[in-house]
Amino acid sequence: MRRRWWGVAAGLGSLAVLATLLVPLRTVLAISTDALVLIVPVVFGVAVGGFLAGAVTVVAGFLVYDFFFIPPYGTLQVSSGQDWVALAVYAVVMLLVARIVAALDVTRSEARHGREVVRQMAAVSESLVADEPVEALLRSIVATARAVFGVRGAALLQLRDGHLVVIASSGEPLTTEDLARLDPASGRPVTVGPDVLDHGGLRAVALSSSGRAVAMLALRGEPETPTEREVLTAFANDAAVALERAQLRDEALRTQLLEEADRFRHGLMGAVSHDLRTPLATIKVASSTLLERGASLTAPDAEELHRLIDVEADRLTRMVTNLLDLSRLEAGVLTLHREVTTADGLIDDALAAVRTSFARQRAVVDVGADVPALRVDRGLMTQVLVNLLDNALRHGPPTGTVTVRVARHGSDVVLSVDDEGPGVPEDQREDVFNRFTQFDTGGRSGLGLTIARTFVEAHDERIWCEAVPGGGARFSLTLPTAGTS
Repeated sequence: MRRRWWGVAAGLGSLAVLATLLVPLRTVLAISTDALVLIVPVVFGVAVGGFLAGAVTVVAGFLVYDFFFIPPYGTLQVSSGQDWVALAVYAVVMLLVARIVAALDVTRSEARHGREVVRQMAAVSESLVADEPVEALLRSIVATARAVFGVRGAALLQLRDGHLVVIASSGEPLTTEDLARLDPASGRPVTVGPDVLDHGGLRAVALSSSGRAVAMLALRGEPETPTEREVLTAFANDAAVALERAQLRDEALRTQLLEEADRFRHGLMGAVSHDLRTPLATIKVASSTLLERGASLTAPDAEELHRLIDVEADRLTRMVTNLLDLSRLEAGVLTLHREVTTADGLIDDALAAVRTSFARQRAVVDVGADVPALRVDRGLMTQVLVNLLDNALRHGPPTGTVTVRVARHGSDVVLSVDDEGPGVPEDQREDVFNRFTQFDTGGRSGLGLTIARTFVEAHDERIWCEAVPGGGARFSLTLPTAGTS
């Protein structure tokens, strides 16, 4: 309505200006020339306010043309038949011009709106191939529906527990009465389709895909044209396919997560049983021997059994620590607390933690004189070294040597733990760090090496396995120095 009044004002204003300019020239210019010039206000009024504004300008132009440019001037009297013909032609031509310009304006407006509809529909179609979360897709559907169809509000509803629930909305929200009217549990008949508008101003459109109702789109207000109502059907189909695809993708993701959790649980049980079997068996045998034959055992034999129980209990404690660390990793709450320390300090802490495990085995420590201070999370990096030492003790000979070296290699500081065990085959040197890896040949596996790699990589460093010349395995890792950020 406001646009129409602006068109009337524009047409009458431009008519007044042109009439003022033409009056001094009316004795010079032909009547037909004046009529041609007065076409301009009509076109201007139609362009701004539509056909009705142009029609008002035509009526005003007819009176101005008669009053100012048809003799006798200054009256509405027409003295000759020729002048009547000129006035009639002016009125007919002006109405035709107004109608043509209005039609062109409507066509241009529809084309512009059509381009916007195509753009918005393309955005919905892109969601069919995009990995967009369901929540984001729902917001996109209702916002697009409201923008494309010019309605006051749009809402998506789904049937849950026998009742319709709003899952996304844009613009004017649905009232409690609206929901009650649409809800199938209310017992009221509801016609669903793009061409039906109920007495409450609501239009309900079913979103169906593969013969299954996905959701319901409720629009408050009526699309402006029949073309838009046809587009609404296509929009509903595309939205249904996009929504169904997103829901299926989320269901597949949930299934994948459940399968991963199941695999994790089975792997955890396998790894725990693998790591706990030996220390539990040792503790059981030693404690049973002490209970059943304690009186007949010599003092050295009893002391050895007590030492075995102590060593294996410490090993079990470290395994429980590893399990707790693993749960922290899975929960995403692993946080580094870096501090400046020395390589000797880390090694001393780790050796103290596995002290009881060194029975007849020997530890050799070699720290280069040029090794700088380190900046690490001391607790986590000590746990890494404890796991590597425990791995070396378990796989080395009973009277072997475990060697810990720290040296500079170019710009890196490398810590390595060597054992004299059977080594790790080249094709398994990466897999030993993978969580819950089990080898048919009974090779190294379990949680310790997985925890070690995770903690090292949390420091943005690397860890690897290689062979030791002469036999055995070497596990090496780089350490961040105090001079690095």
